[in-house]
Amino acid sequence: MTRTVTVGLDGSPESRAAAEWAAREAALRGLPLKIVHVWQPVPQPVAQAPLIGGETRQRWTEEVSREAAEGMRLRHPGVEVVTDRLTGSPVDALTEAADSAELMVLGSRGFGGITGFVVGSVSLAVLAHAERPVVLVRAGEQAADEHKADPAGVPSAAAPFRPVVLGLDLGTPDETLLGFAFDAAARRGASLRVVHGWSGPPTSFHRFHGDAGLHDELARGQAKALTELLRSWRQKFPDVEVIEASRCGSAAQVLVDASREASLVVVGRRVRTSPLGAHIGHVAHAVLHHVEAPVAVVPHD
Repeated sequence: MTRTVTVGLDGSPESRAAAEWAAREAALRGLPLKIVHVWQPVPQPVAQAPLIGGETRQRWTEEVSREAAEGMRLRHPGVEVVTDRLTGSPVDALTEAADSAELMVLGSRGFGGITGFVVGSVSLAVLAHAERPVVLVRAGEQAADEHKADPAGVPSAAAPFRPVVLGLDLGTPDETLLGFAFDAAARRGASLRVVHGWSGPPTSFHRFHGDAGLHDELARGQAKALTELLRSWRQKFPDVEVIEASRCGSAAQVLVDASREASLVVVGRRVRTSPLGAHIGHVAHAVLHHVEAPVAVVPHD
């Protein structure tokens, strides 16, 4: 069965922005776009209320999906568009849809003028449980936002893509995560900035003699390890320009700082559960709340 780029649509501005991003991604990947809408039945007494009757809600959801599909076919004529209406809990339905997709795309409200997302509980739950990559797209995201400025200094979809940024933990360098990031950069003709944050010496090298040398030695070792790790991937993707960024500091903050001008930010999520249930990790959580670009969360072992 052919996988799809799947997007969850509920008629909100953030989900419409996600749908547009998903259509562009489907074109890059040469895959169909599937628009899904989750129909959550309401209790019978509520369904019988005159203003929000079940039949009225059902017709509205069908119209949202149909109109969105028609618009996508007009704006993205090379992309096959299909729709599907799912029934049940939004988290369960979207997670199941994600697991059968090449990529799941969800929308998230932005803070307006402040960088970052307001990540809803449904999106977080899908991110934490899906077995396939999930991309979160903020409201207001436009094609030009992913591209460099044109000669006049204005961001333009006709200009080259901004870099793809990958947050990498050298302790768990999973091939699924690396492959996703390199492939995303290759499809965009963009550079790939690989970011690694590491902890410095336990003491402050400004206060104790000799710590500056220890810091420099650690920095060289971390940079060398990153270079060695990426050597085979450079060979697999010779056309992708790779920019290595090994920095001392909080992994989350280093990655957020390096993602200011990204077209896409890629982070990993270890597939594991705790007594409190599945989670996405503090680095991915920080990126989701403080990076303006679309964020891809890639599950891995």
